[in-house]
This record gives sequence, C-alpha cells and structure tokens, in this order.
Amino acid sequence: MAAELHVALVAADREVWSGEATLVVARTTSGDIGVMPGHQPLLGVLESGPVTIRTSDGGTVIVAVHGGFISFADDKLSLLAEVAELSEEIDVQRAERALERAKSVEDASAERRAEVRLRAATAR
Repeated sequence: MAAELHVALVAADREVWSGEATLVVARTTSGDIGVMPGHQPLLGVLESGPVTIRTSDGGTVIVAVHGGFISFADDKLSLLAEVAELSEEIDVQRAERALERAKSVEDASAERRAEVRLRAATAR
C-alpha cells in the first residue's frame, strides 16, 4: 500500500489544488467519505461541503466545494467541482452577509452554500 495519494481538485474555471496527501475527507450524496492510500476505487457525486486534505508534509488544506464528482483509482484522487474555494480565499464578512440574505429570502440552496463557505473559512 502506498503511503500517499495524488490529489487533483479542479473547478470549472481553474485548478484549485494539486499535490500529495495522506487523507481526503469529502461529502458525497452517500455521506461523508475518507479516502486514504490504497482505498478501493470509487466514483461518487459531491455535495456542497468542506473538503479536508491532509497533505503529506503534515499540513491541512480546506476547500469549500459546491457540487461535482469524486473519482479514485490507483492512488489518484480527482475531485471535479462545479465551484470550489480555498479557505484562505473566502471573505468571512461577505459570506456572513450572504448567509443573512439567503435566510431573509428563504433560499435554502444559497443558505447552504454560505454555510459551507463559512465552515471552510473558519476551519483554517
């Protein structure tokens, strides 16, 4: 079993993060999943949620992901997201305002996106 896996997280408009990791945790339509080196091959649908990447050098990368797909085979993990933001790219005050707006107009999907962004930003 390999000690690390290669991760590529891409959004529709850019490569968000790529590198070696020991663990990736993501939310799928089947629930949260953790992928480590040697995991069984998988293909799944991503739901809105934070993705946590434990890098090989001991660091942590947190990304707010909104929809997409996850694929793993041969110690290569691909996360293809509709929208993805690194936690350090997220403006917390703007996300808080977006959450309040979504609540005031009762927009459940916008509320979920704002909550995911806030969780990712505050987990850094």
